[in-house]
Amino acid sequence: MPGPGSGPLPRPQSGPPPGPGGPSPVAASKDSAADSAHDLVRVTEFTDPACPWAWGSEPVFRLLRQSLGPRTRWRTVFGILFDEDDDPAPDPDAEARWYEGFIREVTAHTGAPYAPRLHWLTRTSLPASLAATAARSQGPVTAERVLRRLRESTFVLGTPADTMDGVRHVVRGIPGLDVDRLLREAAAPETVRAVRADRAETRTPVPEVLGITGPGPHPGRAKELGERRYRYALPTLLFDGPGGRVCVPGRRPVAEYLEAAGRAAGGSGAVVPVRLSAPAALARWHSLSGPDLTLLTDAAGPPTGALRIETANGPLWLGPEEARDYPAPYRPRR
Repeated sequence: MPGPGSGPLPRPQSGPPPGPGGPSPVAASKDSAADSAHDLVRVTEFTDPACPWAWGSEPVFRLLRQSLGPRTRWRTVFGILFDEDDDPAPDPDAEARWYEGFIREVTAHTGAPYAPRLHWLTRTSLPASLAATAARSQGPVTAERVLRRLRESTFVLGTPADTMDGVRHVVRGIPGLDVDRLLREAAAPETVRAVRADRAETRTPVPEVLGITGPGPHPGRAKELGERRYRYALPTLLFDGPGGRVCVPGRRPVAEYLEAAGRAAGGSGAVVPVRLSAPAALARWHSLSGPDLTLLTDAAGPPTGALRIETANGPLWLGPEEARDYPAPYRPRR
């Protein structure tokens, strides 16, 4: 079940994704007849593969992308939550136990799965962010599946992909992915520059998030890093469109994201959520948590033929293609 931050949903539509022959992505939008060659809404997502709030927001953001359909441009910016120059933990196991407890507290709000044991704390977010960025050259569907696996390395397997060997281990078997090419391109100077630019952009938040005092558990106020230095709370979404810019930081009710997208589109109503059948959702996303099934589908239970993976907070359901080569927890060589 979604956590208390999920909020009520407008009445959903069921059926195919928005687009030709599908439902309109924006209810009562004044721009519904706008030139389809232009993006209706541009969304910037500030995230990190090892952030538990971002992991817990996956069902909401999947719903949002599904409902906005092809007339949006979604850009993912990697904030590097764990930086290379962070001081190493004096007691790595104690640090892992502390972060494991933090993950457990977050999932009490999000309902997301988490690993029975976090074997170590992410040492750096950089390898996973480089790999997720490099994966874009192999197509948006492959890139989406790579990022999902990288998140699952922490929150399902408990062995964060914080080295390139760890990345190789967790992404192998993704259909259509050329792993050797991914690792080559992850090390390429242009990929490194792109991720460095993401890091810098995440540390240049818009003024709207600097003084937020909203209710918890995660209102999204920018994190203070030092004197006059800030970073976006993760995750944060920025919507830009004919109606202007709308910022939705932290964890908010589902309806607030849908309303923000509608305002940015210049319309008079919220985006109408589009839900799928459970089999269609599994075919679309390949890996579904309990909150995914609740929010994205009209089903009372998991789809037939899905493989159930046990976690410490409910199951994860894998489609047959995903289950075929799903990785075991990574055991690095000592």
